[in-house]
Amino acid sequence: MNKSRLGPEALLFPTPSVLVGAMVDGRANFMTAAWCGIASSKPPAISVAIRGERHTLKGIRANAEFSINVPSASMVEQVDFCGIYSGRKVDKSKVFDLFAGDLKHAPMVASCPVNLECRLRHTLDLGAHTLIVGEVIQTHVNESCLTDGKPDATKVDPLVYAMGTGSYHRLGEVVGMAFSIGKKRKGGKK
Repeated sequence: MNKSRLGPEALLFPTPSVLVGAMVDGRANFMTAAWCGIASSKPPAISVAIRGERHTLKGIRANAEFSINVPSASMVEQVDFCGIYSGRKVDKSKVFDLFAGDLKHAPMVASCPVNLECRLRHTLDLGAHTLIVGEVIQTHVNESCLTDGKPDATKVDPLVYAMGTGSYHRLGEVVGMAFSIGKKRKGGKK
């Protein structure tokens, strides 16, 4: 098998496209982030890497609260807009209908099927990016995106980003069931 050496790159596929929300100077602001993931299950925590100059980071640091909003693929235009333009120059509080939850400084996007209210737990300067870790205080999911009371990824239809090509995608077909399909294998290489 031939492999190309690309040098050190933070390359994973796919990455979720999320909207990070924070109050900045008294106004709701949202930025697009693709470097976001689950950091812990107990307590539930989310991590997101944010460039140091991002306007939203200012609000997260000032208020120690933020939201992670998971957009559906149909929201691609608004999500990309929030990644192109800085809240320093463009008022992004008017891009979406907003709602508030338990936290005062974690504005959320009503049209996103999943919203997480987060309280800042840790920051870690990693160079170009600051890693933000937030404890999830409350989770909001559109009822239409539940199957038997549980979030259904196909109903959420999350927007994902492919780093290599710089393109947005949606989830594809189911290829197997977790914690089950691997039981077919009885040892070494196939």
